[in-house]
Formats: sequence, structure tokens, C-alpha cells
Amino acid sequence: MSEHRRKPPQPQSGGRAAARRDAEQPVGRRAAAPRTTTGSPSGSYGEGERPYGGRAAARRASQRNGGGRRRAPEGRGVGGPPGGAGRNRRPAKKRLIDYPRANRYGWRRWMPSWRLVTGLLVGFVGSILAVGTAAYAMVGVPDASKTSKAQNNVYYWADGSQMVATGGEINRQIVPLDQIPKAMQNAVVSAENKTFYQDSGIDPMGIARAVFNMAKGGQTQGGSTITQQYVKNSRLGQQQTFSRKFKELFISIKVGAKMDKNDIMSDYLNTSYYGRGAYGIQAAARTYFGVDSDKLNPSQCAFLATLLKGASYFDPAGAVEIDPAATPKANTQRATDRWHWILDQMVKDHRLSASERAKYTHFPTVDPPKKNVQLGGQIGYLVDLAKSYFVNNNKQGITADALAKGGYQIHTTFDKKKVNELEKAVQKVRKAKIDPKKRPKLDTHVQFGGASVDADTGAIAAIYGGEDATKHFMNNSDYTGAQVGSTFKPFVLAAALQYGKRDPSLGKDQPDSDRTIISPKSLYSGKNDLKIKNYDGSVWQNKQGKEWLQQNDGHESVGTAPDYAIDLREAMRESVNSAYVQLGMDVGTDKVRAAAVSAGLRDDAQSMASSSVPSFSIGTSSPSAIRMAGAYATFANNGRQNDPYSVTEVTKNGLSVYKHEKVEKTAFSTAIASNVTDVLKTVVDKGTGTAARIPGRDVAGKTGTTDGNKSAWFIGYTPQLSTAIDMYRFDDQAKGKGKFEEMYGTGGEQKIHGASFPAQIWHDYMSKAVDGTPTESFPPAEALGKVVYGGGVHSPEPTPVVTPSQSPSPSAPTPSPSDTPSVSPSPSESCNKWQDWNCGSTGGTDTGTTGGTDGGITPSPTPSTPTGGQSGGNAGNSGGGFFGGGG
Repeated sequence: MSEHRRKPPQPQSGGRAAARRDAEQPVGRRAAAPRTTTGSPSGSYGEGERPYGGRAAARRASQRNGGGRRRAPEGRGVGGPPGGAGRNRRPAKKRLIDYPRANRYGWRRWMPSWRLVTGLLVGFVGSILAVGTAAYAMVGVPDASKTSKAQNNVYYWADGSQMVATGGEINRQIVPLDQIPKAMQNAVVSAENKTFYQDSGIDPMGIARAVFNMAKGGQTQGGSTITQQYVKNSRLGQQQTFSRKFKELFISIKVGAKMDKNDIMSDYLNTSYYGRGAYGIQAAARTYFGVDSDKLNPSQCAFLATLLKGASYFDPAGAVEIDPAATPKANTQRATDRWHWILDQMVKDHRLSASERAKYTHFPTVDPPKKNVQLGGQIGYLVDLAKSYFVNNNKQGITADALAKGGYQIHTTFDKKKVNELEKAVQKVRKAKIDPKKRPKLDTHVQFGGASVDADTGAIAAIYGGEDATKHFMNNSDYTGAQVGSTFKPFVLAAALQYGKRDPSLGKDQPDSDRTIISPKSLYSGKNDLKIKNYDGSVWQNKQGKEWLQQNDGHESVGTAPDYAIDLREAMRESVNSAYVQLGMDVGTDKVRAAAVSAGLRDDAQSMASSSVPSFSIGTSSPSAIRMAGAYATFANNGRQNDPYSVTEVTKNGLSVYKHEKVEKTAFSTAIASNVTDVLKTVVDKGTGTAARIPGRDVAGKTGTTDGNKSAWFIGYTPQLSTAIDMYRFDDQAKGKGKFEEMYGTGGEQKIHGASFPAQIWHDYMSKAVDGTPTESFPPAEALGKVVYGGGVHSPEPTPVVTPSQSPSPSAPTPSPSDTPSVSPSPSESCNKWQDWNCGSTGGTDTGTTGGTDGGITPSPTPSTPTGGQSGGNAGNSGGGFFGGGG
């Protein structure tokens, strides 16, 4: 018989009959099944061994195999997955939460059952209801009569003494609902909460949206119903926190359930803040329109309703002290748009007839703001500056409207003595030189501004904002739009020392490693009407294809002929425009801008001009006095930059809600800072800034005057303190938007320049400000950079090699030429024209006249007459056309 047909061997246990007999035997009397082995240890049990099981296993096997007739497929265990080995696995024990699911495999094991999902949902909803019920029962309704009253804000000097208590004085008169026009009530409903008279006091969707935004860290949102806003205004604080929102929700539900809608409306309009210190509709009506609340017409009501969205951004008078974006123009536009919208919504909601709406086509006339007498003089400017800084820098979400509620203690950086001394210095010049009655066309609209910043920390020690904060509303120490002129030149020098001169043979975007760091000893041309070139030697042209010819003061060339070579130190000292404009082009005006921003100026369109034209390097930008003082402080602080700040800490109810944290950055290396300071020290010692000299003190600084003689600056510093002073004429009523006016003849002077009134004010103030402080010196300038030649200045010819003759020559050998061309001596200091406005010098002044058209650009080169050597009467400050400013 062949091997493959052989009958398989039968199990030695006796077959099915034996198995049946074994199953019928009582447990404990059953004999053990005989055990056999195969020839191979690895053989299967099917060849001679019956696996151990017992009666229960046999019965289960019998049931699975149809009464024992069929054998179960190999490899499938009892209760296990296909292919598993769990033949004897017991059923999974039941659990309260069957997850991961038992007796399920693969993805089914992780898919929750419908019972589990339903149970969890029911449990979640039940928990929310339980928590909500408990919270509703536990949260009480605060007493509105105590929390809705405004408190004073107290401002403190740097020494801890009280400056003023103001900002939250109560300006509120409660009026009954019948004295609040129906039009006012309807305007608020249409603008804020259309379902006010139907809802339960909350908007669930609005609450969910606010919670979601706060949870993800987005912009916070306030109450979306009038009831919620009323609760927030009169019964809770203004903080945009989750806990406050949680309380607001349940208090609003209680208030909505217990209070009549008319009472809620009356209390809401009587407790809301409308700006300018006015709380309640009656105070708002008197503040903005000079009438009682019951005399308001629908147009005026619609305007007052706009203020509820945020008075600082809808008051036509503006609130630039809070946010530079809240200008009168921007606020008026926002208020007008929303005013139109509210009136239209009232018609749409059938709360105002179309015929009545048609009467109001023009925005209502709003009264100008009236300043608190406590905020007269410089105090109002100081308070506004501190308020603005705190609102824009706190991380607690405290808004200007919340601050106006009062109760805060604001500790400032302002030094009372320095503030008084700065005001005295300005008043001294104003009384002595500015006489509008004597010169009505020349001495009107004259403004002074100033700021003094601690060089080490950036703390603002003093400002001068104007004559009186209750009369002149613009803070002159902050942004005014006055261009800074040649006080911008130190940033050009800093850029040259940091980034270097570009290689003319390489492309525009060449790496900094290919640049040549410039030494202050480098020579540039001081030629008047210098044809300005790009870094690669090509002539710069504007969009119309016209060349730029840079002018100097009095159209005079400065330097050593024939190239009018002058080193950068002397060019700064005499404020030579042509040298620094060409230097800016060689370095790149983008790098000049970067250096100015690194020093501390803001890189925004408001204060920084376009850097696409050559005149950018001589001060077409208009940063504030505070920012310029802070930027110069970076040089005084050896290259370490700190943003100016005016608030050290703010507290409320004994708890700190804001604390200033010093964030110092390294803007320049000590080598760069020491070289810039060393050059600016020359300006004060021997140049255009001698009027600012303080005996026994190291002083560095720079004068600046702009094109058209429309503004003049002096900015200087000692090792401890940096101060900026500016002067300009600005008619804020001119053509409805204001304009800067020329200062030729102002104060009885032929021309106003930075070396005159601004430098004199700086000197008088700083002499007092540093009195009693330790005398410190600037660090010596570190060696830096390489001498380069720019603006058409040719490098010295190499010394010729002299071949000795066979016989001795009787003449002495010719000395080698110096690396640096010599310059003529500076003007005599016996009567220095920069030292005092009554010195009597008839030489040049520190600003120039405009030449050519389109900002000094002419189609062809303007011929100039060489002056030979250095011009004695020139101080080099051309405006360079409408693009530029000078020294």
C-alpha cells in the first residue's frame, strides 16, 4: 500500500466511546488518559496525544462541533479572535464603563457604544445643570449704589509724593426715565440689543462666543445684552476675565428675572460712561451739547449711543493721549459712520420714522472738551502721558474707560524738580524773545516741546508739553509732526560704523561681510550742490529722471579744495549736509533707517519718513521729542537701548495690577557708541552746539533745523541724562487741518536754528538737572573702521620714490603728504555765533535755503564757486528742498 493511502493511526485513548465513558465518570474517579509520545518532540497532539480538557471543555467542544461529530478548525480558541490561541479563555468580566470594549477587536474595540455616548452626554448635561443651579443660588447681586460710583485716580511723583488726584471725580446726575428721551432708549436698543425687551437678560450665543475667544487667547468680548452691560458697569469690575464673565452671566439672569426692563434701562443709561469724565446720560448731555438730557434730539441721542461702544475712539475731540490712532479726524469718521448706522437701524426696527430720520443729514455739532482746572500747566500733560502708557502696556485688559472709573494709584517716573526746571527754561526764552503783540505775524503759534530721559533706564524724568494743558491740548513732547533735521545725522554715522560702505563692484544686496566699516576719520566732499550718487557711482535720479544736487547752508562749500574734502567728525561739527547725504547713500538709507530704529525710534509711517530718497539722512522724519531723547540715550548708555517709559507701578485696592519690567537690548557695540559720542562731543565743544556747553561736564549733542525754517532742535546728553528740545510754529486752525509755518524773523532773529533758542533752553535746564549729581566722563572712543574716501574725494597719491643722485643734493627731502587733508581753523570762539543768540555774528546760520525745484533737484548740475578751504561763516544746514532738513 502506498504511503499516502495508509490509514492514519487511531488515538490510543480508545476513540469516541472511551471519551464518552470518561465524560460519564465522576470527577475524581476518572482515570488519566494514557499519554503517548511521538518520535519527534515537536509533533502535534493529533498524532497520539489528546489535549487535557475536562468535562466542561469536552462539552463545549461537543456543542461547537455539532454534538462531537465535527472537529473544530485548528487554531481557533474559545472566546478568542480568529487565529488566536485562547481555546480556554474565560468570558470578560462585566465593567461599569465598558471602554475599551471587551470581546471587540481592532477598531471596534476603541469605538464607544451608543450606550456609553448617551450616558456621558446625559452626565455632562446633568453636571452643567447642577453647577449652574448651585452657582445661581450662591451668586448674589452686588449693591449697585456702592460699586457704580467713580473714585479718584491718584498720580504720584517719582519720589512717592502725590502729584494729583483726578480722573475719576464723580460727574453724574441721576435722572428718572421720563427725563430720558425715548429716542435715546430706542437708539441704545437698536445699536446694542434689539431683543432687550424680550430676552431674559443674556444672549447664550454671545456668552459662548466670548468664552470661546477668551479660552483660545483671542480678543476678549464684553456683555452682549444691555442687561449684561448694566451689570458689568454698575455691579462688577471692568476686568475681562473668565471669573468676571461667569459672575456676570448669573447676575444678569437674576437681574433680568427680578428687575423691570424700564428700571434696567434707566439704571444703564444713568451709570454708563460717555467719556470726558461724564457718567450717566444727564452729564453726557451737558458735556457734549450743553443741554439737559430731556432736550436731546434723535440725532444727538444717536451720537451719545455711539460713545457707549468706547468713548476714547468715538469722541470727535480725539484721545491721542490714550492711543495715537484716536486722532480727532479718525474719531470723527468713526463716530459719523456709526451715527448714520444707528439712525438707519432705528428706522429699520420701526423705532424712528423715515420722515424724522430724513431731518438729520449732518453730524451734530459737539462742544469742545473742557479741561479740569486741576490739570493745568504741565500736570495735564504728565497725567495724559502716564495714562496713555499704562493703557497701552498693561496686560490685564484695563481700558481707558475702565481707568476712568477711578480707584487706581499710578506711580510715575516724573521728577518734580526737573519738570519745574524744564518749564522755567522754556518760559525764560518765551518771555524774553517771543512777543505776539510786537510781531503778530511772526511770533504767533510758536510752540516748544521737550523731554528728558534717564540714560541708564529709559525712565522719563521730565517733559514740556506746552504752555498749559487746559488751553493747548496737544502734548508737544509726544508726536507733533515736526521734522528733526540734522539731529538725524548721528544715526547715519552709526550705520556707517555698524554696517559699513558697500563695495561698488558688487550687487545691491551684497552681504555685510563684503562691506567696509567706516572710520570717523573718513573723508567726504563738503561741496555745495554736490551731485549725489548711488553706491555704485551712478548718479541718483528721481522718478522724473532729475538729479539730486545737495545744498549746504548759504550755498557754500566746506572743506579743502579742490575736492572740498572734510572728515566725518568735522562734517558733523559743522553740520555739512552734502557729506552726510552721500555717506547715507554709500551705506544705504535702509541701513540708516535700521540704525535709527535700533537706537529707539519707532518704525512706523507716522514718525518715520520714506527712506527711498537721499534726504532721508538729514532728517525728513518726525519722531517725538521723547523718542529722540530716548534714542540719543542709547549712545549715552554705551549702545544699550531702553524704551522710554513713564509708569513704574499701578495698584488698586492694595493689589498691583501693573509693574514695569526693564527690557534692555544691545543696539550698538561699545565701539560704535563711543565713537558717535566722541564725534557729538566735538559738536558741543567747538561746533554748532557750543551754546549747550556746561562747565565741568561732558556733553555731547547735535543741532537740527529743517527746510523752510519750520522747526529747530537741539538734542544732547551727559552720561546720565538725555534731553531733546524742539521749537516750531504750527497753526492748528489753518484750512481746518493745521500747518507748519516758517520761523524767519521769529523772536526777532533772522532765522531760528537749533543752536539758538533750543540749545539755550537745553543748557538752562540741564545745568539745573545735573546739579548735585556725580560728575562722569564719556568713555574714550575705541579704534574702529577704516578711512575711506567718498563723494568724489580722491585718495592721496602714493609718495614718489626719490632716486638719489650721484652727488649730494643741497635741498632737503620733500615730506610725505598726510593721510588726512588739513582743514582751515574753525571760526574764532571769542564771539562764537553758536554760543548765544546775541553774539552778533553775521556769518552763516545753521540752516540753509532751498535751491532748485522739487526738493533741490535740478535737471542739470548747478555751478558753484569754490570758496577755497573751509568756509568760516558756514554751519552747514541746508534743507535740501522740501525733502530735507539741516543742522
